[in-house]
Amino acid sequence: MSYHYELLIIGAGSGGLAAAKRAAAYDINVAVVEKESLGGTCVNRGCIPKKLMVYAADFALQDQLATSYGWSECQRQINWSQFLSKIHHHIDKLNQSYLQTLEEAGIDLIRGQAKFVDAHTITVSDRQITANKIIIAVGGHPIVPNIPGKEHGITSREMFHLQELPKRLAIIGGGYIGVEFASMMDALGSEVTLMDVEESILPGFDHDIRMSVQRALSQRGIRILTQTTAKEISQGSDGIQLSLSGDYQETLNADTVLIATSRAPNTKDMGLENTEVNVSEKGVIEVDEYSRTTQDTIFAIGDCTNRIPLTPVAIAEGQAVVDTAIGNQPQSVNYDDVPSAVFTRPEAATVGMTQSKAQKKFGDSVRCYRTEFKPMLYSLSEQDEKAMIKLIAEGENQRIVGAQMVGEHAADIMQTLAVAIRQGVNKQELDATICIHPTIGEEVLTLE
Repeated sequence: MSYHYELLIIGAGSGGLAAAKRAAAYDINVAVVEKESLGGTCVNRGCIPKKLMVYAADFALQDQLATSYGWSECQRQINWSQFLSKIHHHIDKLNQSYLQTLEEAGIDLIRGQAKFVDAHTITVSDRQITANKIIIAVGGHPIVPNIPGKEHGITSREMFHLQELPKRLAIIGGGYIGVEFASMMDALGSEVTLMDVEESILPGFDHDIRMSVQRALSQRGIRILTQTTAKEISQGSDGIQLSLSGDYQETLNADTVLIATSRAPNTKDMGLENTEVNVSEKGVIEVDEYSRTTQDTIFAIGDCTNRIPLTPVAIAEGQAVVDTAIGNQPQSVNYDDVPSAVFTRPEAATVGMTQSKAQKKFGDSVRCYRTEFKPMLYSLSEQDEKAMIKLIAEGENQRIVGAQMVGEHAADIMQTLAVAIRQGVNKQELDATICIHPTIGEEVLTLE
């Protein structure tokens, strides 16, 4: 049978674009379908604009610290509209760059919503398109829980389109998205209240990371309400009112309410029922180790599956799928020891197992090496800033199976340590490594 394309990719986010570029190298007909801006969540309303906002917030934090180093006090304020304009200008340039890359590679870009007719056919608007193999890379979206008055809140998607910096910001959800926004908006000048139904923020992370970040954010002035959520949101005479339930049963007033509770795959209304692709009640696509769905010719990658929802993981999956499906070189992604970070201030990062997971798997052979100290950057300051580093080792040779850190450069340090952990380095080998002094990273090599 003749098809319009050998490979069709639905979704031009990080994973989809990576798959398209890898497929073009095989000299086949490739098309990408995208209904929104190129780059997906990460580029347009996630990693990239959020990290730029982190950098902007860092200038405010540096101003607070500067007087400890003899600099005179100065009162600077951010021009919010100018800042957001620069962010969107940068994103526009990235979008144009992706478009140029597709054009130069000879990859067709089809704009619109894709809907399956069968395993080899989709429609986009009134156009019908066929492909031998299809990759679904549609990503995910924020879920807004069914709270009365939820229409008065916004999601992370709208945070980069606020007309002005909110004086009072309430955040529902203490996962990494809510915590990162709490950190940066506090530094930029908002009065922030963060709430979560758990006993502490950052559920799923190592206990020491959760406690260290929560303590640091509280010390910076962020009000953290645990085991608490909003039962109703309404418009009041003094802004938006949140009626809280749980440990803190009170009424909270805010100018902006960010709802950052969870995310779900963008698989609704795709016509997947017209294929043999298995999809869970929550919209998650079932895949095997090669990202193949229950329909042999259809694959799925990234946040629409049930694996690790990180941009570098989606990119790796996209490249592996193409090598498998087009190159006939079966490739699977190794999900062990994938590093991740929370870009709060202080920064948090982790790689490998948490302490609880290691103890559950290895039992009494697990040993933890942990330190908490005041970083040199704050040695001239009266700020009670603490950094935390922890290594988790197992067995007689003390193989490192996990690492956690809270403090400056945590993400970069854990990124490098991920290589060592993947190679099976043990505690003695780390101890024998000569460090660079004075750095915060040397603490990893001198833990006792």
